[in-house]
Formats: sequence, C-alpha cells, structure tokens
Amino acid sequence: MSRSSSSRFSRGVLVAGLASLLGACAIVPGDRAYSMREESAVKLPVRQEGAAEAVPDNVKIKPINAELIIEQFKNAQPARARLSAAAADATRKTQNSNVPAVDYRVGPGDILSIIVWDHPELTTPAGQYRDATQAGTVVTEDGSIYYPYVGVLPVAGKTTRQIRDLLVTRLSKYIEKVQLDVRMTAFRSKRVYVVGEVAKPGQQDVTDIPMTVLEAVNRAGGFTPEADHSRVLLTRKGTTFRVDIQAMYEEGATEQNALLESGDILNVSDRSFNKIFILGEVTKPGSLVMTKKRSTLAEALADAGYISQDRSNPKWIYVMRGENETPELFHLDGSSPDAMLLADRFALRPRDIIYVDAADVVRWNRVITNILPTAQTLYQTSLSKYPLFGGRQ
Repeated sequence: MSRSSSSRFSRGVLVAGLASLLGACAIVPGDRAYSMREESAVKLPVRQEGAAEAVPDNVKIKPINAELIIEQFKNAQPARARLSAAAADATRKTQNSNVPAVDYRVGPGDILSIIVWDHPELTTPAGQYRDATQAGTVVTEDGSIYYPYVGVLPVAGKTTRQIRDLLVTRLSKYIEKVQLDVRMTAFRSKRVYVVGEVAKPGQQDVTDIPMTVLEAVNRAGGFTPEADHSRVLLTRKGTTFRVDIQAMYEEGATEQNALLESGDILNVSDRSFNKIFILGEVTKPGSLVMTKKRSTLAEALADAGYISQDRSNPKWIYVMRGENETPELFHLDGSSPDAMLLADRFALRPRDIIYVDAADVVRWNRVITNILPTAQTLYQTSLSKYPLFGGRQ
C-alpha cells in the first residue's frame, strides 16, 4: 500500500471515529432533549395528600405564564391571612393572659424607696445626702426587706401598692395616722436578653413599663444591616416562637409585637437563610441574599449578569423550589423579551435555585473540545504503532 493511500485510509478511519463520537452527542446529559422534559429528571421526596411520609416521585414542571402569576397572586392573600392567624396564636401563647398585668412585681435585688411623712428618722436613717439608690431599701435574696418597727417583711412577688398597705398595717401599731409611699428606685431583679443582629446586644432590665419585642430591639440600638426583620426568635421557658417584625411594619400585624417576660431570650437572625442560588450559564453564578425577603426572578437574573448571548439559551430558564413538603419546578421561556414581564411578577422565596441552560452551540463546542484531544492522541498512536496507516514503511 502506498503512503498516500495509507494516509487517506487513516484519515478515513479517524473521520469515521469522530462521526461515531459526535453521534453520541444526542445522549450527552443536558442536551436539548433533556431541556424539553416535562417533569424532574430525578425522583424527589414528595408528600402526597393524606400521606404520613414523603415518597420518591417525579415532579411536574410548571410553565411560568400569566395563568401561574394570577394563581400565585390569589393564593398569596389567604396565605398572608393564615400567617397572621398563626402569628397571633403564637403570640397569645407567649402571654399569660389576653390583658397583661401592668403593675411591676418586686423581686430580689430591686431597690425600694420608702417615705414615711413626718418621720425623717425612718425615711433617711443613714443621712440625707445620699441618692435614692444608696438610701433605698434593697430586697434580699430571699425576697424580704427589713424595716424599723416592722422587722422582716416578705415583699417578693408583690406590687408597690401591696407593700405600702402591709407597711401601713404594721406601722399603725406604733405611729398614729401613718402616711407613707413606696416607690421603685432601681429595677434589678428581672431582665431579658437580646442577642443576634442588633447594634448593642446584651441584657435589658424589665421595668414597670411593659417591654415588647420592638421596644427591646430599639433599646438594643435597632437592627443591623444584616438583620432579618422577619425572623426574630423569642425563646421562653424552653419554647421558641418566630416573630415577624417585617409583617408588623408592612401589613400592620401588631400581634407580632409580643410582650416580654423576665428570662426571655430574643435572637435576631441574620439574612443568610434568605439566600437564592443562580447556576448555569450566567455571568456571575453563585448565591444572592434577598433584601427583606423580596426578590423577583427578573431581579435575580439581572444581579447575576443574566444571559450571555454566546453561551446561554434564554428559552430554558428554570426555578427549583424545595422549601415546601412537595418540591416545585418552574420553567420560563425567555426567548421573547416580553417574557421578562412575567419574570418580574414571579416572586422568589428563600433557598430557590435558578438555573439557566446552555446554548446549543456551546454544547457542541464543549463536546468537540473534549473529543479533539482524544482523536489527536489516537491519530498519533496510529502513526507510531501502525506504520501501514501512514507511518514510516
């Protein structure tokens, strides 16, 4: 066989091999046939209606169209109503009664100011030049105070009015027409703890002015820029409730502003839970943090650089949502610019995953890029190992 014939034969073998390899492109994962699916390619944990546990199943892909936007808008109103009702129920559970008591109950460590009119020896026994805190009567660890003529008097759990009545009764045996007043000088027995994304985390004393969640946050210097206003966790006696301050701001859900009690822990979460993920053929793939849990598909695509015209296929844009018991998959055909109006009305939720598929030419180029080194290696190997196919005779 001549050298020219063998060379032509070897080229024919390589061309045939390349053709067979390129023919396999039809089954490369992620090709166009894969994009045109109507359900998830893998089974997902799905909880069927009435079922106790989730089972593996394929999830139907819903097209993002006008009908879907209208349906989501209709479902949003009852969902907000259910959220408000659930929040109101949780708030009621954090309170001892529907009408909270305003009167402060004295506890160990508090300081009382007891004034007996016309009897300065009882009011300022240690001198008149000390401030009210120094001259006051401290409630001991066992919840009692000592007072002249009265002796040891249990006061823990009582209001200043009740303490005054007790002192009047006891002192009336020694003083005619007793006139006295009992006031709180320092609140030191009850406190709540505010931690997380606030300017000044720490403990706060509970006073005779009822403290709400919003009041505690304001005392702590307010929210930081990284705070999630909709995810404030209130822990009381081992039980944790979620308080949505953002709903109170935007929807007037005042039931979210729960009254705090001594020992409560208020934890303001950060925004890291409110991430969305953008993958595929976009300029800047990665994660984005939603601002106050408000973001649309159009905003997320714009923040990620949206679509690179030479790399992505706007016809295949997917949104995958797994926060519910039943995962949801959505598809947007963005080949027409008008479709971005639908994308701007499609509200995202935390932990949503957006995927932009690759263009057909990109798939082809990637396959060619992967095949050519192998083909060249085979060609060089054939030249050295089989001289008959173009190597030296």
